[in-house]
Amino acid sequence: MSALSLSLTGCVSPVALHNGNYAQPMGNAPVTANPTPYSAALVCLAEYARHYGVRAPRIAVGRIADYTGKAEDNGGREITQGASLMAMSALAKAGAPMVERYDTSVSELELKYANNKLISDQPGGGPGAAAPYRKILAGQIPGSDFYLVGGVTELNYNIRSSGLDAQGGHQNVNQGTAAVTGQLYVMNVAMDLRLVETKTMEVVDVISYQKQIIGRQVGVGLYSFFGGDVINVSVGEGGLEPVQRAVRAIIERSTVEMMANLYGAPGPSACINPANDPYAPDTTGVTGGFYPAYNNLDQNNAVTRSQPNRWDSQRDPAAPALRDRY
Repeated sequence: MSALSLSLTGCVSPVALHNGNYAQPMGNAPVTANPTPYSAALVCLAEYARHYGVRAPRIAVGRIADYTGKAEDNGGREITQGASLMAMSALAKAGAPMVERYDTSVSELELKYANNKLISDQPGGGPGAAAPYRKILAGQIPGSDFYLVGGVTELNYNIRSSGLDAQGGHQNVNQGTAAVTGQLYVMNVAMDLRLVETKTMEVVDVISYQKQIIGRQVGVGLYSFFGGDVINVSVGEGGLEPVQRAVRAIIERSTVEMMANLYGAPGPSACINPANDPYAPDTTGVTGGFYPAYNNLDQNNAVTRSQPNRWDSQRDPAAPALRDRY
């Protein structure tokens, strides 16, 4: 017990360390990309559109809500409330230009300030000095051609399960008893999405998909007497396929089908060998997409953004040369 106390004392100190913390946080995994099996197809569609000069329509993402009504025991929701954000990332991977309609609070506030001549793009001078105010121009905000809405409509538990529970041993308990347990169970999540033409309000595409999710649990135990001592050892392993990642996969599969229709792509055959396409865009990848602000695509592009060690002060060889302000 004293050895355990000493080991715990080494992890947590009652006195702040030299860096100002009581303990060093656990974990050093780098930030990585979060693709699904359909992310590569989304990137391929962006390459297809650029290679053939297809005009990508502007798309807005509306509310993609959780309509299952399922809640955790502590009151939280079972399904992610960020499906709309996942859809934006999926559209960015497909190279679709987007206009913001999901959270316009900042733009609306700045528009209100500009309307009252209170905001400037060239601030300067001292207190009380006037500056050129931002002008409101007719037609300065681009409109959307389509918008994407929908929701999570199903979350079904325990579609099917199977298990094993076996115990065995000698009649003499001193010779030991062993136990083996195992369980598999399946659930699913489903979504219904629709693509609407903004000007006419016509629903031009509807997709309903589901994905099954599997979980498992395995355990082995040993119980035995050795003289006056009792030994009870158990080892287990289990896991559940991420439910929220299943939602992302459904959204990305739906986005692939919708954007392939808008781009006029014939299907997966359009992406047989996208790696050899010399016109592949450098700003679209499995992490999303962006518009380059400067001519630095040789160092800052979709490929470099997906590298797990990039900008990591402990993993990137170039990081020690970086400096911060503090």
